[in-house]
Amino acid sequence: MTQKVYLLNYELKEALKKYFDNIKSSFLNKESVSTDECLGRVTSEAVYSKISSPFYNCSAMDGIALQSSSTIGASEKKPIILEEGKNYLLVDTGDPIPKEYDCVIMVEDIVKIDENRIKIYKSAAPWQHIRPLGEDIVESQLIVPSGHVVRPVDIGAMLAGGVNIIEVYKKPLVGIIPTGTELVDPGTDLKVGDIIDFNSRVFSAQVIEYGGIPKRYGIVKDNYEILKETLEKAASKCDIVVINAGSSAGREDYTSDVISDLGEVYVHGVSIKPGKPVIMGKVKNKPVLGIPGYPVSAYFIMDKVLKKIIEEYQGMNQQKEQTVEAILSRRIMSSLKYLEFVRIKLGYVEDKLIATPLSRGAGATMSLVMADGILEVPQNVEGMEAGTKVQISLMKNIDEIKNTIVCIGSHDPILDVLSNLLHVKNPDYYLSSAHVGSMGGIMALKNEEAHIAPIHLLDMESGEYNISYINKYLKDKNIAIIKVVNRIQGLMVQKGNPLGLKQISDISKKGVRFVNRQRGAGTRLLLDYYLRELNISPNDINGYEREEFTHLSVAAAVASGDVDCGLGIYSAAKIMGLDFIPVCNEEYDFAVPEEYLKMETIKELIDVMKSDTFLKELDRLGGYEYPNMGKIVLIK
Repeated sequence: MTQKVYLLNYELKEALKKYFDNIKSSFLNKESVSTDECLGRVTSEAVYSKISSPFYNCSAMDGIALQSSSTIGASEKKPIILEEGKNYLLVDTGDPIPKEYDCVIMVEDIVKIDENRIKIYKSAAPWQHIRPLGEDIVESQLIVPSGHVVRPVDIGAMLAGGVNIIEVYKKPLVGIIPTGTELVDPGTDLKVGDIIDFNSRVFSAQVIEYGGIPKRYGIVKDNYEILKETLEKAASKCDIVVINAGSSAGREDYTSDVISDLGEVYVHGVSIKPGKPVIMGKVKNKPVLGIPGYPVSAYFIMDKVLKKIIEEYQGMNQQKEQTVEAILSRRIMSSLKYLEFVRIKLGYVEDKLIATPLSRGAGATMSLVMADGILEVPQNVEGMEAGTKVQISLMKNIDEIKNTIVCIGSHDPILDVLSNLLHVKNPDYYLSSAHVGSMGGIMALKNEEAHIAPIHLLDMESGEYNISYINKYLKDKNIAIIKVVNRIQGLMVQKGNPLGLKQISDISKKGVRFVNRQRGAGTRLLLDYYLRELNISPNDINGYEREEFTHLSVAAAVASGDVDCGLGIYSAAKIMGLDFIPVCNEEYDFAVPEEYLKMETIKELIDVMKSDTFLKELDRLGGYEYPNMGKIVLIK
């Protein structure tokens, strides 16, 4: 047989584009898998929780459950004696709390008198040491977006959220065919001319590392018909096939001809060194690579070509662990007794990497899902002040964090929808939202800790939304408004409205149990506005001091029967199957410094907001109007 020559000598980037244009139709096949077996898999659609976690009010401590009102007045000088069965119930950590009780006292804070009686020396606050329904995960909350590589913490969050089966992209089965008459298996008694086949074992390990499933075939001697038969068999059973050796232009290098015989060769020869004689082809609509036999050449082709195929086959972006220096946005207090691992959210605002501590509760699974990294607080350090430079061990790729829009402010379920659609449109872009209320968002912009702040702040004198607050608190900054939606605020009540509530003033009626939003939330400010207008004291509302941080959390508390009503938006009530009593329409907008409007991520976000896909999602959720969606208003 005469010696062959290369068909072409492509640049790597050009070769990959040509090749992927011809093989990408075989990528992104979907399958359903059990959640507890999905580690490392890539989600093909967003995963939302089906239940809240915890799905009932439970004790956060070992101790006793009781009514906080029965403890009023307890002191060192005047202890209160309580009787089991009459005043309290013994509970362990995680036990459900009966609806007639509203607090837990730790076992360390009680003094046992006899088998049925105890003594307490301090009054208890409502809801102390109780983990309320949905404290960690709220029903219908976004757990992970589509295109997300599932981690161990994600599995825990999904299972806790009642998700037992998820849709993922199929992992490719990669057939590995070692060729060469001189090859022998490891452990063989060697003779002169033998070469141990270690490449195929290395390939198998790399395939696993890249996220594929290896299937290694036996050594194929340098025989055209045997190689053709083996390739045909492998292409029928596998999703990708790798042939090692025989890719050059020697007399017994058959790989290119065999691929051409059974399918098509798109690239033979790439201008890199080592790794030049690579073959990129297709057989039975399956990608087939001819990889050089030299180990170093083979490594580079596996890393630069096969890795990319496996990643794109299942929508995967590989992540590498890194450590970065960031500026702490909030003070962290710690104990001298422990080395503490604090979950951190990271974001670049201007040229500063801001590290924001997430929830530190032992039961907060979502804090791990949301975390970008981990801050270690040493055992001999009591805490760290805001503004301190700290080292963060990354849980995400630094490029992902650089392309993250830091969104801090008011909550709305549409933020989850936007986050997912932004990532679908551009897998390199992310939207990270922290729900701290409208005023928290204003302060985050003031302290240069966020790119955008969702707000819905009503000026109680003018009736105007948002602008007066920007002028008051951010007057030294050039701030713009990105118009989002007009949404309906109202009372969320249980299905059938069993208490017959009709208006805001009804929440002050005797026997009505209410749940509020946290201080600084626009919804809380709206409630306070109405209470002043109606001359109703917060003290007259049962539950005014009980706080939730999202509309979905409020809706979940109502749906569970834990409370009778809460103020929130229509879409949250609809998601939870609640009845809804409209109170007012309000403007929900994004406040953003003008200079950030030039960021590509923000431009992409606005495009997503204007897309038909997003607007259809708003219609599906209900309770939204969007006459000015994406319009930019400069605040003068």
